Amino acid sequence: MKNKQLAVIYHSAHGHTAHIAGHILAGARSVPGITAHLLKAEDLTRTPEHLLDYDGFVFGSPTYLGGVSGTFKTFMDATGRLWKSHALKGKLASAFTVSSLPAGDKQSTLLSMFVFAMQHGMVWVGNAILPEQHSGVPYEEAANRLGSWSGMMAQAGHSEPADSFAPGDIKTARMFGTNVAEALQRMRAEVEAEVTP
Repeated sequence: MKNKQLAVIYHSAHGHTAHIAGHILAGARSVPGITAHLLKAEDLTRTPEHLLDYDGFVFGSPTYLGGVSGTFKTFMDATGRLWKSHALKGKLASAFTVSSLPAGDKQSTLLSMFVFAMQHGMVWVGNAILPEQHSGVPYEEAANRLGSWSGMMAQAGHSEPADSFAPGDIKTARMFGTNVAEALQRMRAEVEAEVTP
């Protein structure tokens, strides 16, 4: 059987979103049968038809003024001709975002990427990680410490280095990547079961 192809598509202005994308990629690559790729949104803006090569996507953008970055929005808009033919219908999708504040209206960014995926007829996967601080793990070390279920959230300190994240956010990113990749595997198993006589 051919591996399922998963693309982590992101824009990162200062390196923080790219850092989280790399950990999501590592988590996805830990799942057998998945080949995961790291792609910049700005590179796909000119060639959105390359999305057809993938079975699933993890979209990532920093949160700027309560939404995706302008660069990521340009990528989204560039997929319009794929929307007209519903060429991405049935593909798996999920998303993550980074902001410098604990809240920072990151939910609005995730929702914009959710609506984008729904417009294309994709199948959405949320963040099924329970916040570990509820079981006694120190807050900074806890997976899903920011409590997001529609997608993954991370917080980077303002003007801090690109790898300046709480350990819990790094742990969450890897777990999130694994979870999305496993969901893609389950989708494949279900489709293959339907076509097996």
